[in-house]
Amino acid sequence: MSVAKIALEEHVAPSGIIDRDRELFSPEAWAKMSRELVDIHGQLLADMDRHNVEMSVLSLVAPGIQHMTDPKRAAEAAQRSNDCMANQVAKNPKRFQAFAALPMNNAQASAQELVRCVKELGFKGALVDSFSSRDSAESVLYYDLPEYWDFWGTVASLDVPFYLHPREPLVSRTLFLEGHPWLRTSSWAFTLDMATHALRLMSCGVFDKYPKLKIILGHLGETLPFLMWRVDNRIKASPRGIPAKKPLNEYFKNNFWVTTSGQFCTQSLMETINWIGSDRVMFSVDYPFESFAAGATWFDGVNAISEADWTKIARTNAEKLLGLGTEKQKAATV
Repeated sequence: MSVAKIALEEHVAPSGIIDRDRELFSPEAWAKMSRELVDIHGQLLADMDRHNVEMSVLSLVAPGIQHMTDPKRAAEAAQRSNDCMANQVAKNPKRFQAFAALPMNNAQASAQELVRCVKELGFKGALVDSFSSRDSAESVLYYDLPEYWDFWGTVASLDVPFYLHPREPLVSRTLFLEGHPWLRTSSWAFTLDMATHALRLMSCGVFDKYPKLKIILGHLGETLPFLMWRVDNRIKASPRGIPAKKPLNEYFKNNFWVTTSGQFCTQSLMETINWIGSDRVMFSVDYPFESFAAGATWFDGVNAISEADWTKIARTNAEKLLGLGTEKQKAATV
């Protein structure tokens, strides 16, 4: 296919942000991170050019802000990160846009920062790692909690998407993986946590209050397209006071979008389209944890869908969801 693609889950760390968290990485990982995550206008742009990717929507690499337990430090780091990201986008806005990092251990501060990022910096929404910590590294805050509902109202009123992204679950909460470290990260634990978090959001009633709220999930929906029927079937058999007014699959089909990030499997893509529809699937890579060579080569070779659906997934769904190509966006890139 010759249509240029748009990618939505591409992680970077502007210089001056990742440097402050050097201690979070091993020396070997730091060397790789500092090369691939910081060189936005060099290596990343070259990878995009090689694989016909017109635009990447950038986001702060995990663990980002969510691992910070001090709300004040988290808010300062989020603002600093977003300012740096805005500076990077300003250097080449026709090729890069950005999602905001947010200090989600303080819902009010997150709402204020998202408003600033969207209205002043021109960001296209937010990308936040699943669950935040507050005061203790062992604390876990999921975003269905009542303290976040006003925040969700802000997201809905801004009409921008919220990309819910994985982070590694706490060992203390995943004892069923004990002795199986190969399942603790992106191979399985990320997906398990993310799918559960998304189901919590669907269950709590927040989409009944804010029916226009938009959520993005990576990795072709974190297994949910394959499981929603059973989830609803078993809840129907034993609802146990669930607050949501509708079957959960209705929220999934009406309030969620998914990307191909890190899930370069045609059979999985087809099943996802069958469940959620081609209008809600978007191309992404998950750079630098996955390569543009792998993601783009796979997607460019997918011939099991129509050209119209391929083009939707490649770019037009993202254009519509993020408001790319609108008069407002054109003005921002002049």
